[in-house]
Amino acid sequence: MNKYDVAVIGGGPGGYVAAIRAAKLGKKVALIENLQLGGTCLNRGCIPSKTLLRHADIIESIEKAQNWGIETGPITFSLSKMLARKNQVIEQLRNGISYLMKQNKIMVYNGYGQINADNTISIKTAGEDETISGDSIILATGSKPIIPPIPGLEQASFYTSDTVFDMEKIPDSIVIVGGGIIGVELANIFSSLRASVTIVEMGERILPNEDIDASKTLLKTLKKKNVTVLTSTKVTQVEQQTQSQLIHIETANGKKETLETEALLLSVGRSPNVSSFAQLELEMSGPFVKVDQQMATSKSGIFAIGDLIGGWQLAHVASAEGLVAGENAAGGQEKINYKVVPRCVYTNPEIASVGLTEEEAKQKGIDYKVVKIDHVGNGRALAYGDKEGFTKLIADPKYGEILGVTMVGPHVTEMIAEPSAFIHLEGTVDEMASMIHAHPTVSESVYEAAASWLGTGVHH
Repeated sequence: MNKYDVAVIGGGPGGYVAAIRAAKLGKKVALIENLQLGGTCLNRGCIPSKTLLRHADIIESIEKAQNWGIETGPITFSLSKMLARKNQVIEQLRNGISYLMKQNKIMVYNGYGQINADNTISIKTAGEDETISGDSIILATGSKPIIPPIPGLEQASFYTSDTVFDMEKIPDSIVIVGGGIIGVELANIFSSLRASVTIVEMGERILPNEDIDASKTLLKTLKKKNVTVLTSTKVTQVEQQTQSQLIHIETANGKKETLETEALLLSVGRSPNVSSFAQLELEMSGPFVKVDQQMATSKSGIFAIGDLIGGWQLAHVASAEGLVAGENAAGGQEKINYKVVPRCVYTNPEIASVGLTEEEAKQKGIDYKVVKIDHVGNGRALAYGDKEGFTKLIADPKYGEILGVTMVGPHVTEMIAEPSAFIHLEGTVDEMASMIHAHPTVSESVYEAAASWLGTGVHH
């Protein structure tokens, strides 16, 4: 039986990062992955969706340019070529991870890892089964899409966020159940491909965990793209027809309606994959594995990260947790710090936020002052034709410490790094307002927000 200092179960953005950190600390490391390196994020989530969202952005830019004097013929789509490019991007990144595994001398087992009660790991591969052991074990088995208990769903045809990119043709119509980040991003993709899109969301608004003004702005732009958004609405039944499906819905006030659609996409959240370590009988927090700030579980030598432990369920958070777990599995004493977690929605317009939203500050009883700078007067946003966005800044009125920033507009998922750095360094509004920002840029709105907060703004 091969013995390792650290064994990692799961090769996603948390698992492979944890493996590399432990290996760089001089440990003998094994990584077990049942499917492909990179996990859901690389192969079925973040990367394929962002690649296709880039395609959607290009399509929308071509259409917008017709009003700028740049004319083309009719736009045509080749889904097969789009998916081929998506696969090329995935393959290149997957090969990069494979190279990192070899470079760091990490033994990769391609198979399903089952942890036994004695902490050995049984690996079922395409060839012979094998058993290994690890002095420390890091659980990074990720999650799977939740399939809600909707009557008729078992007999119906539907997609999840894991399977939607396997489509062979663009549907004429699609109903997306769930108005969270995944749901609105996929709505953006399909609307650009001329599909008739309907979002059905049980909550009062789309993106319920984000700033309410950001949610309203995105809703407005989705409606301009002819996306129908039904909030405070639930699906009560699904009926499979020969060439379509009937989606029965009911609003909060009891109004009932039936939608007919060619395709159905379920995007209501994800649940942790816990089957591979059921014998460990770890302490849980609801459906998730309970861990401390060092990513340690209730059993000595066992760590857990990523979607398994709930919380943010973001790839970059899983990677941060993987660094902590890899360090501690190798004998360190690191602790995770969730104070600065940027959140990004890659729709058009993009949404990016970090720190507290205004609603969170209110709920926590935190004293704050907020300013909101609309991009309608921003030169770069106007030049881009993307004036619908804004920058909102929340800060402590006593010392001016920045508590949170929300941005909506072009490239804000890249720009959120600046306010993230300020919050990480406990920066103040005065310090942000003293920085010279390049002109013309959308990032000038960060300066404008800070100056306006201080009452010294030029344009606001």
